[in-house]
Amino acid sequence: MSSVSTSAGVTPAPLSQSHKKVIFASSLGTVFEWYDFYLYGSLAAIIASQFFSGVNETTGFIFALLAFAAGFAVRPFGAIVFGRVGDMIGRKYTFLVTIVIMGISTFMVGVLPSYASIGIAAPIILIVLRMLQGLALGGEYGGAATYVAEHAPNGKRGLYTSFIQTTATVGLLLSLVVILGVREVLGVEAFNDWGWRLPFLLSIVLLGVSVWIRMQLSESPLFQEMKDQGKLSKAPITESFFSKNGRIVLLALLGATAGQAVVWYTGQFYAMYFLTQSLKVDPTTTWLLIGGALVIGTPFFVFFGWLSDRIGRKKIIMAGCLIAALTYIPLFQALTHYANPGIEEASANHSAVVIADPDTCNFQFDPVGKKQFTSSCDIATAALAKAGVPYDVQDAPAGTVATVMIGDTEIASYEATGLAKDEAAAQSATFNAALKPTLVSAGYPEKADPARINKPMVLAILALLVIYVTMVYGPIAAWLVELFPTKIRYTSMSLPYHIGNGWFGGFLPTISFALVAATGNIYYGLWYPIVIALMTFVIGSLFLRETYKVDITK
Repeated sequence: MSSVSTSAGVTPAPLSQSHKKVIFASSLGTVFEWYDFYLYGSLAAIIASQFFSGVNETTGFIFALLAFAAGFAVRPFGAIVFGRVGDMIGRKYTFLVTIVIMGISTFMVGVLPSYASIGIAAPIILIVLRMLQGLALGGEYGGAATYVAEHAPNGKRGLYTSFIQTTATVGLLLSLVVILGVREVLGVEAFNDWGWRLPFLLSIVLLGVSVWIRMQLSESPLFQEMKDQGKLSKAPITESFFSKNGRIVLLALLGATAGQAVVWYTGQFYAMYFLTQSLKVDPTTTWLLIGGALVIGTPFFVFFGWLSDRIGRKKIIMAGCLIAALTYIPLFQALTHYANPGIEEASANHSAVVIADPDTCNFQFDPVGKKQFTSSCDIATAALAKAGVPYDVQDAPAGTVATVMIGDTEIASYEATGLAKDEAAAQSATFNAALKPTLVSAGYPEKADPARINKPMVLAILALLVIYVTMVYGPIAAWLVELFPTKIRYTSMSLPYHIGNGWFGGFLPTISFALVAATGNIYYGLWYPIVIALMTFVIGSLFLRETYKVDITK
């Protein structure tokens, strides 16, 4: 199925101090790069208010998630560009360049004027910076994973590359710690106003440390051997994707990294968004709980990497995809039960229904902020979605003005099409004045009650979701490295990894929240990761082979 032999005949020595230095330096530099990348995701709600204030709140948040996803969208292109450079020039210098691009781009987000200051230029520049971050990260991961793997002894590649696998989670944890620390020192108001910039500005310090660390490293011994022998690939892109190797790249994407990606982002980012946006848990509590889950779960990256050296990579990753797909809905329902039981109780006792002409109910996402959603159905569903209220939509005859039923109470919506601004504002005030007290009286909480949050149970659920992540992510680097030969390894493994994580994973928050807003079902967004994880389980189980006994030095 794959070519795993190489012309390099050097077998890496057993773990030495130099090998430990390689693992530490590669991992620490990659932690800093993930820190830079995930600051944006952790601060998506604040960034929405700073850079997308020209649209309504719901569209602004989804647009902010889309800008977050833009960084993921270009990661495969970074994988192609920097993968080619890494296979032709070397691993060390390639991921030295990527970290410089990442650090400078992140610093620039910290000094970028807001929408209020420079208008539409602000979100445009922000998206450009996010794309530069994505390009850099596209070249970073493959280089770090390949570099460590090519230093590791046979039989221990899963263990040693698992330390690289911890870096994404540790980088996320570091971003949360810095955010919480700055927020605590400055206070919520100052942090939301300008203090959110400080974690981005700190990246310039981390950049200096990372560059210094990586300057101390030597080139990969397997790559250096091939270079000395004049056996490097002259066309790594052609050899990777336009030969029999291309089939393995495609299978690695669909049968490994796509499922791994959606499990990763569901277990960490989507869980965070679900708590803050759907369940209305305050950000500080959410970050502390997510941070605690990451602390509990992170050692399992190393455990499953170690285990994959003994029983194989494939069976652990496939098991993680299957278990996640089968348990996501009950686990997120349990999150609702333990984090904000008021939503669960109110929905059971006083269900919300929007009765409307289905032709007037639109998919309320407009990334450029030009379209106005003014139908009575759109106004009603937007109000409920913003309030975090689950609802069903019931069809009514054509031309019917939408109404909202909360239990036995009926509230009329209104048509805003063609209304003057002042008249639309008056109609909105009347509608909200009727809707909000009705929701409160029906038991729908405006925010999660801190006294009713069962923090130990929420932490346990979040930790379990992170352990799913470690099952699919801990062994994936070793599996990808072992699928491809040394001369095209950087390019070949980087593309499926970054398409899987950049596209299938990176767009998960945007797609899932749009699905929730469209249906009114706060769990409906989970069907996206469930379907992708099941696809990977089937394709990976049937068409990808086990590699943990492969000797990549031959």
